Amino acid sequence: MSSPMERLRNKVTKEVLWLYILRLLEKRSMYAYEIKKEIEKTFGFSPATVSSYVVLYKLEKEGYVTAEWKEGESGKPARKYYRITEEGKNLLKEGLAFLTEIIEKLGSD
Repeated sequence: MSSPMERLRNKVTKEVLWLYILRLLEKRSMYAYEIKKEIEKTFGFSPATVSSYVVLYKLEKEGYVTAEWKEGESGKPARKYYRITEEGKNLLKEGLAFLTEIIEKLGSD
């Protein structure tokens, strides 16, 4: 059985992966595997590759990101690059505001 801290880490990382993905895409467009690697580098946890793809698919389907195929360099295959939409920026802003509010409530006396 996992500890309360392990469960909390999963809840605020892997279970809200969309927040991390949108934050990265706010900076620049990226392809899925690049997003996974940037999450590891920037946020210090490693989501499952399949999870990243599933979340990106849902974000695209719901209009929070768009995708565009770009030809690879010197013989590399084409890659699907994701870009955040205005709706995605608004969702990210809402999500971060919600988390900030919760943290403030938890930290108040």
